[in-house]
Amino acid sequence: MFEAFRNMFKIPDLRKRVLFTLGIIVILQLGYHISVPLVNRFELEKLMSRPGGLAGQGTLLGLLDMFSGGAFNKFSIFAMGIMPYISASIILQLLTVVIPFLEELQKKGEEGRKKINQYTRYLTVVITFLQSFMLTYWIVNQGAAMGVRLVENPVLFRPLAAFSMTTGTLVVMWLGERVTERGIGNGISLIIFANIVARLPDAVGILITRLMLGEGEVGGSIFRDVTWTTTFIIAVLMVAVVASIVVLTQAQRRIPIKRGRQVVGRRTYGGQMSYLPIRINIAGVIPVIFASSLLQFPATIAQFANSEFLDSMSRMLSPGHWLYEIFYILGIIFFCYFYTAIVFNPKDVAENLQKYGSTVPGFSHGRKTEEYIDQITTRVTLFGAIFLAVIAVMPELVMNYMKIPYAISGFLGGTSMIIVVGVALDTIKAIENHLLLRNYDGFRKKGRMKARSG
Repeated sequence: MFEAFRNMFKIPDLRKRVLFTLGIIVILQLGYHISVPLVNRFELEKLMSRPGGLAGQGTLLGLLDMFSGGAFNKFSIFAMGIMPYISASIILQLLTVVIPFLEELQKKGEEGRKKINQYTRYLTVVITFLQSFMLTYWIVNQGAAMGVRLVENPVLFRPLAAFSMTTGTLVVMWLGERVTERGIGNGISLIIFANIVARLPDAVGILITRLMLGEGEVGGSIFRDVTWTTTFIIAVLMVAVVASIVVLTQAQRRIPIKRGRQVVGRRTYGGQMSYLPIRINIAGVIPVIFASSLLQFPATIAQFANSEFLDSMSRMLSPGHWLYEIFYILGIIFFCYFYTAIVFNPKDVAENLQKYGSTVPGFSHGRKTEEYIDQITTRVTLFGAIFLAVIAVMPELVMNYMKIPYAISGFLGGTSMIIVVGVALDTIKAIENHLLLRNYDGFRKKGRMKARSG
């Protein structure tokens, strides 16, 4: 593996891509510390981090803060992060199922994808500006209610802050696309990966502090001593979660297919056996994000409205409560099937097999093949959905039982770990493809191939 890392910098093109990607990540991390104009950053951080604060545990904005690497708590120009772009992408992807015009664009290949990407950018601007403008109203109202001067000149602050955060999101989106084009791996995914990993030093620092000081209070929550036993359990849990995510990401069900024979002159081509891989987790981390966002919606609304009913709903639908965990598991399973049905169409797969003269042994072309592929997809999706729900829920249950601070449990939670490990695997695979293309060893091979001379 270390040899593969060394070889990575021997290839000029790959070295440029890796260094370009790292440079963009550094620029973004610096930008996360630039606050929007006319805001009292120190008073705002106190408001954000107070017990039950806006970006605390169990709220949508707490999830946004995690994906933005803490930029939301700082009210940075990058506070909205890349989430509006992801939301716009998901909305456009869902609309392609119900709007024939978008469905036709999707089938037009590269030209259609460019047009859909353009619509996604427009929708990102609208979503970001609306969300940021609503947030500025909340900040001003909270400052007035608490008697704290959070902003200077509220009338000018609202449009200026909304414009700054919208521009910041567009910059993040543009840099992510540049990483995809000129860097290594998927730029948008790598930005989220870097933002989550950026919280690791804080999590480790709090863990060490609690290990040295013993029982105490963080964020208004009393927790037990963080002992060496607790630390060992956290380490074992983290290794188990990472291993489980690797299995979930790589696992697939292979459907055998037979290629049709073609006679060209005196030679016969085709007739070999191959397979059609179907991943057990086609939807990736999308079901976890959808389910958690939906359940955290009442807690977020409760931050803006003074309602006893919403407060009680917020308490019941907060991480650690049995009702939340049940709905969380059911939501993950539902969205696994829902998103898989959108991105994977057995009818299209069956038509493509027929188009290229391939067949599934024992099944005729057309409807029989489609039904068989749909049956297999339904079964593996159920297994993948349950596996994904266990990975997402178990770390939270264990952390809550041990009273681990949210600054630690939030980083080691199922959602963040699934994203981190999944993106890391995809990036390593992209680097490995560059290495193998130039006859270098990959990360999983050692000493079998030599670099080409010259």
